[in-house]
Amino acid sequence: MWLLGIDVGTGGTRAVIVDENGIVVAAASCEHAPFRSPEPGWAEQDPDDWWRATQKAILGAVAAARHASGNPGQQIDAIGLTGQMHGAVMLDRDGKVLRPALIWCDQRTDDQCNWLHEELGREHLIELTCNPALPNFTLTKLLWVKDNEPEIFASIHHILCPKDYVRYRLTGRFAMDVHEASGTLLLDVTNRQWSSTVARVAGIPEAWLPQLFESSEVCAHVSPAAASALGLVEGTPVVAGAGDQGAGAVGMGILKPGSVSATIGTSGVVFAATDSPVRDPRGRLHTFCHAVPGRWHVMGVTQSAGLSLRWFRDTFAAGSTYDELTTLAAKVPPGSDGLLWAPYLLGERTPHLDSQATAAFVGITAGHSLAHFARAVLEGVAYSLRDTFTLFAELDIPVKGVRLGGGGARGPLWRRIQASVYNHPSEVLIAEEGGAFGAALLAGVGVGGWPTADAACASTLHVAQRVEPDTDAVKAYDAGYKVYQRLYPALRSLRD
Repeated sequence: MWLLGIDVGTGGTRAVIVDENGIVVAAASCEHAPFRSPEPGWAEQDPDDWWRATQKAILGAVAAARHASGNPGQQIDAIGLTGQMHGAVMLDRDGKVLRPALIWCDQRTDDQCNWLHEELGREHLIELTCNPALPNFTLTKLLWVKDNEPEIFASIHHILCPKDYVRYRLTGRFAMDVHEASGTLLLDVTNRQWSSTVARVAGIPEAWLPQLFESSEVCAHVSPAAASALGLVEGTPVVAGAGDQGAGAVGMGILKPGSVSATIGTSGVVFAATDSPVRDPRGRLHTFCHAVPGRWHVMGVTQSAGLSLRWFRDTFAAGSTYDELTTLAAKVPPGSDGLLWAPYLLGERTPHLDSQATAAFVGITAGHSLAHFARAVLEGVAYSLRDTFTLFAELDIPVKGVRLGGGGARGPLWRRIQASVYNHPSEVLIAEEGGAFGAALLAGVGVGGWPTADAACASTLHVAQRVEPDTDAVKAYDAGYKVYQRLYPALRSLRD
């Protein structure tokens, strides 16, 4: 059995082929065109570019898998999709893209967030959707188009998120999973169905919204046109899949209460599975449907996690590799001799919910070197993610252990920093393929390869390393975190 997982990310699309034993047979990627930013804080991508990249990634992965297996006739048995969440894809009556998609990191919709809170009441909106209005969410982006581009809004007939647009091009079917839908601000997360109340108040016809499915449900099949173009079998089952965090959680085995992941990609996410929809009354955490039926999750998001390190390298150490920077950083003691990094390059979600927050290095002295700055970035991102663990403790969300994922799990220094900043034993999996791997497992569940996602994870996931917190580092980071918590209020005061 070959299962194809497709991850439509921000920077590119990745296709991974997994067999019935959870072994990655082959993978291929294709970069997207850089997202456009016509105004500060804006971020847009062309949905058709996602489809171009997806086709290239699928063709590359299938060709590589057939070559590696020595079986040129082997076919894909099922497909799962994942990808960047929250993007607003608007299609006309004929399924044509009306304008570039406003993607997750677009920050232009403060006015629309305020309007929703005024119309519905912030607390009532959290009751309805388990979340407050934030610029990242799909609905606020649609409302911006309604307010600023009414001629385009009037032509909308279908609303999708990024990976669901790729599904439409692959199958001709408009569909969305409940995990992805949780990030639109249009879902009644508790009852796993569209919220008629929110849609009505926002002026979004429910006819625009796609049919909802659980993540491992078969919701579509590969169309004749896509099969011909990609060398797939017409009618190949396609499951609903999940947004990148939901599929990534499946790929890391974060399925039951007590299991937690900390993933550092462009953004950073701390994700905890729950058996009921736990709401933060202040909306500082996201509460979404899990990719596993009958379960939910809470997560905190750092907008600029891996982005902080990339920005630092490109701005202050052009030509250096990440490995070179982390080798330098390893020579500096925990706490970076008092240098701190507030990683608010794109505003911040958890816990501040402030799209206008700005970043800063604080505590600079003449004794600080490039190595100190590099380590401070790694530590500042970990402090920001620790904010979510602080909220978990406040809301009595259990943490029995942490699994590290994304770029932050690939370097030994960042692993050690995270384990000591969070003060939890942390695990790294043997093959951490992220969302694409999780999407492939969901596809396998959908066609009966495993009875449940729990069974799929039990048979395919294996721990490669366990990282224990370092006692001395924990003391240094506890002291540093107390100072770090004072940075945001101080920076905010400069804007008031």
